[in-house]
Amino acid sequence: MTEKLSDTARKTVLEPLLASGWEMVEGRDAITKTFVFQDFTEAFGWMTRAALWAEKWNHHPEWFNVYKTVTVTLSTHDVGGLSSLDAKLARKLDSL
Repeated sequence: MTEKLSDTARKTVLEPLLASGWEMVEGRDAITKTFVFQDFTEAFGWMTRAALWAEKWNHHPEWFNVYKTVTVTLSTHDVGGLSSLDAKLARKLDSL
């Protein structure tokens, strides 16, 4: 079962993500990042690839898309905050 990140794990797991553009969400135990693409087709293609990984890992992001911009927020609802699944998905989204 997935658990909420401990204080020690947060430092280890979140620091590289924050350095790569992810930000903590004010008022929530969540991280967010905005991805900007060349056009809608590129953004939608990225979302499709991301959806395949999210479904494979049964961990689905909150996201919002307008034209070439996709804003993603990650938090594990089952544990009420950030878990290792969020870090794993964030790293995957950065690599797509």
